[in-house]
Amino acid sequence: MTNDSITNDNTPSVLPAPPVGGFQEIDGRRLYVHRSGSGGPAVVFLPGASAVGLDYFGVQQEVSQFTTAVVYDRGGTGYSDPLPLPRSATAVATELHELLRAQHIPGPYVLAAHSLGGFYAHRFAQLYPEDVAGLVWMDALHRDWDDVMPPEARLAAVERMGPDRAQLERMRPAMNEMRAELLAEYPEHVREALIDAKGSDAWTRAGLAERTGLAAVATELRAGPGVPDVPVVALTVVGTDPAQKTLTTDRTLREMLDGRTKLDAALVSAVSHGEQRVISDTAHHRLCFDRPDAVVRAIRDVLARAAGF
Repeated sequence: MTNDSITNDNTPSVLPAPPVGGFQEIDGRRLYVHRSGSGGPAVVFLPGASAVGLDYFGVQQEVSQFTTAVVYDRGGTGYSDPLPLPRSATAVATELHELLRAQHIPGPYVLAAHSLGGFYAHRFAQLYPEDVAGLVWMDALHRDWDDVMPPEARLAAVERMGPDRAQLERMRPAMNEMRAELLAEYPEHVREALIDAKGSDAWTRAGLAERTGLAAVATELRAGPGVPDVPVVALTVVGTDPAQKTLTTDRTLREMLDGRTKLDAALVSAVSHGEQRVISDTAHHRLCFDRPDAVVRAIRDVLARAAGF
């Protein structure tokens, strides 16, 4: 079953139906959401750019064994209705807060943020600090990124660093093969639906578009406070993806990893109960697939520390 809708560039398209979960209407638009488990605090996964909620399905299912676990797609991405991209962090954080309330999922929440999701988790914490019980920082972006990165790796440059549409088209067969490998342990109906949808033009455009507003979002976040004093576990990934080496130099990659390590260290040192865990045996985009054990353990530990307050 599919749904006729409009893509981000306002051309008619057909949106695929999600294999699990459903939709919640927010401000006249449908947001995709899938929740499982029970109890609290609920754990909410905030995807990275080009990722969708169901990319975290594997860890969600493990977390749902001991608390409520929520995956969702931001407006304009994944199975959610299209919106012009990029968006402000305020718009994304407000939307998530409204979604959780509409789903009757009470706060405070543990936000498990990956990559770009870190920007939105930080803004959520700025706007709703009383609704944040803890943070699991899954190799996530920091608002102070540009302070520690070399010029060629600052956010304005990162916006241009990814492949363009033509390169993505040439990479399509390899990307499909990689997705099949990453999702191999998922139920067949989830795996096949995700592989098909991720190869669509609409999802590809959305992933590229979200990367075009990084510097503006960082500036937006710098105008507000740091994260609240809640338990934080930062998972810092220092393994590299061979594909990254085709986009930048070895020196820049080393400096980026060093900078990310410093940023995570500063994040956890700014709270009373923070811990950094360095992970060397996977790459940034593979964290939840290769090391679900590390992600689930971090979530368990943040929940335990939050309960001790």
